[in-house]
Amino acid sequence: MKKQFWIALAKRAAHTAAQTALSFLTIGMVMEDVDWKMVISAACLAAIYSALKSIVAGMPEVSE
Repeated sequence: MKKQFWIALAKRAAHTAAQTALSFLTIGMVMEDVDWKMVISAACLAAIYSALKSIVAGMPEVSE
């Protein structure tokens, strides 16, 4: 696997983690009411899932 693949994988995993974290934050929610452990845990698991899926299935934006 090329360097380009790993860079694309990191970007995709970071985007997935950010989207997951943002999905836990609702409009009007007070920052003290957010369960940050759950947000971070879910974001990390989503990033790991995204990375594993990219390794197994490949990524269309990276040519082999």
